[in-house]
Amino acid sequence: MNAPMETSDGVAVIVLDNPPVNGLGHATRLAAFQAVHRAMKDPAVQAVVLTGAGNVFSAGADIREFNTLKSSAEPSLRTLIATIENAPKPVVAAVNDLAMGGGLELALGCHYRIATRGAKVALPEVKLGVLPATGGTQRLPRLIGVERALGMILQGNTVTAEELPQVFDEIATGDLIDAARALACKVAQVRPLPRVRDIQIDFPHHEAFFQFARTAVAAATPGLPAPRKCVDCVAAAVSLPIEQGLKLERESILALLNTTESKALRHVFFSERAASRIAGLDDGVQPRTIASAAVVGGGTMGVGIAMVFANAGLPVGIVETSQAALDKALAGIRKSYDSAREKGRIGAEEVQARMSRITGTTDLAAVHGAGIVVEAVFEDMDAKRQVFEALDRVMAPGTILATNTSTLNIDTIAAFTRRTADVVGMHFFSPAQVMRLVEVVRGAQTSPQVLATVMALARRLKKVGVVSGVCDGFIGNRMLQQYTLQAGFLLEEGCLPGQVDQAIERFGFAMGPFRMSDMSGNDIAWAGRKRRARENPGYKSSRIPDLVCELGRFGQKTGAGWYDYAPGDRKARPSQVVNDLIAAHSKELGIERRRISDQEIVHRLVLSLANEGARLLEEGIAQRASDIDVVYVTGYGFPRHQGGPMFHADTLGLPNVAVLMETFAAGRHGDLWEPAPLLAKLASEGGSFH
Repeated sequence: MNAPMETSDGVAVIVLDNPPVNGLGHATRLAAFQAVHRAMKDPAVQAVVLTGAGNVFSAGADIREFNTLKSSAEPSLRTLIATIENAPKPVVAAVNDLAMGGGLELALGCHYRIATRGAKVALPEVKLGVLPATGGTQRLPRLIGVERALGMILQGNTVTAEELPQVFDEIATGDLIDAARALACKVAQVRPLPRVRDIQIDFPHHEAFFQFARTAVAAATPGLPAPRKCVDCVAAAVSLPIEQGLKLERESILALLNTTESKALRHVFFSERAASRIAGLDDGVQPRTIASAAVVGGGTMGVGIAMVFANAGLPVGIVETSQAALDKALAGIRKSYDSAREKGRIGAEEVQARMSRITGTTDLAAVHGAGIVVEAVFEDMDAKRQVFEALDRVMAPGTILATNTSTLNIDTIAAFTRRTADVVGMHFFSPAQVMRLVEVVRGAQTSPQVLATVMALARRLKKVGVVSGVCDGFIGNRMLQQYTLQAGFLLEEGCLPGQVDQAIERFGFAMGPFRMSDMSGNDIAWAGRKRRARENPGYKSSRIPDLVCELGRFGQKTGAGWYDYAPGDRKARPSQVVNDLIAAHSKELGIERRRISDQEIVHRLVLSLANEGARLLEEGIAQRASDIDVVYVTGYGFPRHQGGPMFHADTLGLPNVAVLMETFAAGRHGDLWEPAPLLAKLASEGGSFH
């Protein structure tokens, strides 16, 4: 972690060198600070080029120092930027491929900027519940204008250097350092040196603009303080001297760092990275090389999984039982890509490139040489048996045999083959080409190499892989059983579907349990309940969901489910039929319906998840509590700013959670509220899951 300096022809090149992304940790800041001072005192140096080692200028703060004293130790990033900005000799930022967060703020503090073609830049801090706090909210508006800067800061998304001609003085067409040296020589004698901080913002009627912006942000991000603080700081760039704006930035981030929302967002950020670490796996295990893939089944999930592989640059073959089914699958893929092209998400050339990677066949032997094959047929054990027996006969030795099952036993499926070590679960979430989560299910015989390969493949596919052990439903769907049980019992006791959905959506869920069920198909959950009832005579659930299904109300696909739907319209409308059915069933059970608060709804739904999550930890199905949070945030619509069910339980305080569960245990089906031993133990000790 250093910043070596090399001088020739009057230009000193200082290199930020802190692998893998040149994070601006204390050691790197100190080395850069010292190198800049040496360059300013050296009479042989006329100008300075600041760049990053490898292919990254800097990805900003060093995440290894988050929440440590080193993160704020001097020289701070603010001090380093001020030193460069006030330097008597010009400093040119040479941005090689990537400048994120503090990395971009450091570049904005330099006098000139040059970048490679296609270099990506962003201020993504809002995604962690904070804001750019080393001048980003003050300098960027001075360069690209208030409206565009505010948009970049609020969205936190990357843009290319070519899209920001006001920021970059040049785009290098050849070698970046050679071009940066040439620019440094050209400006070596320019005085006074240009400083972004000296640019005056002319933005008439800014009061009305920021009033509108605050209203829009509050509506779009309810309950999230960081976006509103971003608006306030950019407003300060317009109306206040820059030193006062920088002061407001510092005060704002200190306040935001202590909010539950920021703590939750940072928790998820680190948890996603921790999920890639596999407990008990030898560091020496080398993943297999995967050069091509195959998918058995061309339904909705199979098509989505095939697109995931093609999008990542991997050739993939789809295997179907008939030419008609295959043609339908390929047509669906083409339609999806064409829709993305029409919306401007990808270009025509990229559509053609992705389609060229996808082939179709009705002969399993045609994909014999694939490095991995993912089974994506109907969720039925006999159907899985037929597929895996065929895969065992046909696929080349060393092919990974993966199943996309969402609930069925991986070990039973593996036993259909003579290569149990090569069988693993890859549970994608629908739509697979959109959802980020993949539950990687480790069977009893799954080899460490296969597990390591699939986890590495998940990253290559731009997915978040989370390891799960074998049980009914794995991590996500097993916990979801408790969530949906509570949703059904809430209906028996006094709620209607709309109240439950609205309460949990106000908490931050993308969709409530009943709207979600209507979208995915109520008959799918019905089949699962019937299977569990057969396998476990003591299984209990509300009869209301079954009664809805017995009316043929399977959701959006039938035009009626928990809600009514107009033809061609997915808007959920309250159903009097369902509401009457619910009231009648409560009466039949002898239940006097009561008024249930939104808070009780949220507590019962979320804490049912956390309690089952504690059992998964005890049983070793989940490796760590943070993995459970990642599963729910990336796969089930749990609000990211709430951190996941385990984090939320910790936020409430486990002693308080235990008291709430005692209250619920005194009500109907109170036996479901017996605390998991781990939860009870931690609550009694005043501990937490994390």
